[in-house]
Amino acid sequence: MFLGEYDHSLDTKGRLIIPSKFREALGESCVLTRGFDKCLCLYRWETWNAFVEKLEQLPQNEARYRKVRRYFMAWACEAEPDKQGRIVLPARLREAAGIVKDVVTVGMGSRIEIWGRENWQDDMSSEELDGILREMFDNGLEI
Repeated sequence: MFLGEYDHSLDTKGRLIIPSKFREALGESCVLTRGFDKCLCLYRWETWNAFVEKLEQLPQNEARYRKVRRYFMAWACEAEPDKQGRIVLPARLREAAGIVKDVVTVGMGSRIEIWGRENWQDDMSSEELDGILREMFDNGLEI
């Protein structure tokens, strides 16, 4: 399970250091793709393959499901950490997520989210989040 928030900066080649706590769980190779929000997601192959199986089960005759499949599959690429635990974030993925230099890596249970620091701060400081949390707790969420 991936947990925690870590700050890093990309090097001049667009490489990101994967936090050491995440490296072993990811293995020698993993999948990088766009996330739901303005971030990237990093998946273990087992998790990614299970997700793709679910995508494959969606009705192929419905355009909206084909679009969702394209969204994830077209942007996906294999990521292999080097000996220093760095992966390359391809330029087109960095651009899509608004990642320039400073990065926040967030453990989200079954996946890792990779955010540009500014986008992360905007997302976490939104007033909308307060309302969502209040609604969830009002509906029985307990910690």
